Amino acid sequence: MPEFRSDVRPLLPLWAAVLASIAGGFALDLAFPDVAWWPAAFVAVVLALVSLIGRRTGSAVVVGFAFAAPFFLMNQVFTARYLGPVPWLALSLFEAAVTAVLTIPLALAYRWLPRILPSLWSRLIALPPLVAGLWCVRELVVGTWPYGGYPWGRVGITQTNGPFAEVASWVGVTGLGFLVVAFCAALIEYVRAARFRDVRTAIPAVALVLLLAVAPQFPTAVAGTLRVGSVQGNGPTGYFDRPPANAVLNAQLEASVPLFGEQMDVLLWPEGGLDSDPQRNPGTAAALDAVAERVDAPLIVNAPATARDGLYFNTSILWAAGQGAVATYDKRHPVPFGEYVPDRWFYRLFAPDLIDLIQREYTAGTAAPIFDVDGVGVGLAICFDVIYDEVIWAGA
Repeated sequence: MPEFRSDVRPLLPLWAAVLASIAGGFALDLAFPDVAWWPAAFVAVVLALVSLIGRRTGSAVVVGFAFAAPFFLMNQVFTARYLGPVPWLALSLFEAAVTAVLTIPLALAYRWLPRILPSLWSRLIALPPLVAGLWCVRELVVGTWPYGGYPWGRVGITQTNGPFAEVASWVGVTGLGFLVVAFCAALIEYVRAARFRDVRTAIPAVALVLLLAVAPQFPTAVAGTLRVGSVQGNGPTGYFDRPPANAVLNAQLEASVPLFGEQMDVLLWPEGGLDSDPQRNPGTAAALDAVAERVDAPLIVNAPATARDGLYFNTSILWAAGQGAVATYDKRHPVPFGEYVPDRWFYRLFAPDLIDLIQREYTAGTAAPIFDVDGVGVGLAICFDVIYDEVIWAGA
């Protein structure tokens, strides 16, 4: 294969790269629920990478921000429904800024690898996994820092409704995202090479798409069955609700009545399904006992505020009639600025009224996220927990 120019020039002028990046950011959001159009993730990644090729540090940050800002603004819009526009804008633009800075290594990879390995095969074989690895490192940083990060924006999550979802059972969400980005990068290099008559140049992209397409689900053994009842009472649990006493509990009780007489092994109530801690409130405990007796099965319930030793926890409880709390699990990842305020003194300088709405400081739990229900292990994840891989693995 012939050597290529070591000076990689931008494929697009800056203005076009910014527009392409903005389009890519919106496209990536379309791949997430609630639209969940998984092919849009491939379009988004291609637009993001094409916009970066040949960029220097400054323009890479601009292009990275142009991609990340519309994505996070759309992807995190749900936060505005509960906390208003200021936290939504602050969180979205902060995550976009972090993503933009972490775009620099991607741009440097496109500029420097052809100089170090100036051959077509280096671009076809070495560049895609390098770019995919740097993309995933960026996702991991954004997903862990600061305050536990925001891991909802990973590319791998976009494939939950697509034909490649089973790959995640082997390599996890990050691994699936790596393969998606690597395929997009390989496809770009195949087109850039413009050697369409040489079928060998298509091998990396074809190999990656075949790996995505043919990987079966990780094999598991059926260990038995568990009949589960579940309810979702329409209780007033919003941040700004001021419900009367036991309004949330009564909503779950009402929703449970149609299940009385049904055969089940366990009954699930939703997160925040209790107004008070049944371990401290005899009235709530009596209500749970009554339901457990009527369905002849234990309950898994959630008390969003339990207090122990002066600390607050968001707690799921396995409750059995006549026995009370058989087991408990405290949420491992309380929501920053939702269930606690990190560096409260600092943020209160800017929005004291908003920060003061969050009066409790929840503590992260340490217990294993699993309940033993009559010999069957039931994995747990409360709200924000579901996006953290280590919680899911611990409960698997």
